[in-house]
Amino acid sequence: MLEKALSGGRRYWTWVGFLLLVIAAGFVAYLRQLNEGLQITGLSRDVPWGLYISQFTFMVGVAASAVMVVLPYYLHSFKPFGKMVIMGECLAISAVIMCMLFIFVDMGQPSRVINVIRFPSTNSLMFWDMMSLMGYLGLNVVISLVVFGAERNGIAPPKWIKPVIILSIPWAVSIHTVTAFLYSGLEARSYWMTAILVPRFLASAFASGPSLLIILSLLVRRFTKFDPGTDAIKKLSVIVTYALLVNIFFVAVELFTGIYSDIPEHMHHFQYLFLGLAGKTALVPWMWTSLTLSLVSATLLLIPKVRGNHGVLPFICVAVIFAVWVEKGLGLVVAGFIPNPMGTVTEYFPTMPEGLVTLGVYGIGFLILTGLYKIMVTIREQE
Repeated sequence: MLEKALSGGRRYWTWVGFLLLVIAAGFVAYLRQLNEGLQITGLSRDVPWGLYISQFTFMVGVAASAVMVVLPYYLHSFKPFGKMVIMGECLAISAVIMCMLFIFVDMGQPSRVINVIRFPSTNSLMFWDMMSLMGYLGLNVVISLVVFGAERNGIAPPKWIKPVIILSIPWAVSIHTVTAFLYSGLEARSYWMTAILVPRFLASAFASGPSLLIILSLLVRRFTKFDPGTDAIKKLSVIVTYALLVNIFFVAVELFTGIYSDIPEHMHHFQYLFLGLAGKTALVPWMWTSLTLSLVSATLLLIPKVRGNHGVLPFICVAVIFAVWVEKGLGLVVAGFIPNPMGTVTEYFPTMPEGLVTLGVYGIGFLILTGLYKIMVTIREQE
């Protein structure tokens, strides 16, 4: 099947060529980081996590969101998701690989990543996070190969794959749960010390991930002969609507708790995000943009005619993705370190090399996704 990813028209190879250029630029920037160290990034002693970890956190949610098509199809026999399940699995594979790469570049030296495997510790959440990601990647690869291979040959999938599929459902939830525990387990960071951080992560994941899947489905329908199905897209848009509403509710609950309690350790983080602190306002316009896009998107999605308009829906989905990317990415990660335990405000600004490395990782992920979708679409068109 892999040979199908090596054939295509001019438009396909132009896109692949563009991704290869992005990857090359990111690789050159990473070589510089490998040589000079993380000092070329905007990270500091006060803010040790930044663009890399924020992208990791966001992409874990995208990977976990595949469960929103797997669960209805396999456990509730929701047939409209039949054509979209493989698209969700492929998206999960590429997203998990990007998650691992973001951790890889953030740790500075490859030997540090190897040491997590060489010297495993059950007390390390990083170890459990790595194991959960590797396990989820393996499950999705096996499921995709077996199920899609059976469909291509016109036979029923083997019975042993059903328990593997069922296992992947709670495993998808676990990868984002462990990621949330990486934050909430740091008792010195009051912004992350909340019991609803896991539900917040899952709600945002089930809003942004299906939004991306909707966009990909509409692109596949637009540029190929394969149609994932109008009913499937319609149901996904409903999932996005209610997941986004739940995410907004959770953020509002966090804001109320922090503001009403009037405890400085809780208030300062929210103050920095939405009003600025000690004259530092780097994230203020980003957070207000995220909040505005979330509210506007939720309002539009609640209107059935707007939600069902495929000319407007992609723009709403882009707004949802960007809103979650800011709130769950830079907003959540950076604000946890500002102010530091001593009350000092040290702002974080990503550097050009940091941005190029990040784009390079996304280039690798989308190149993998392009190849997987090319194989899937070619076989589907032949059928």
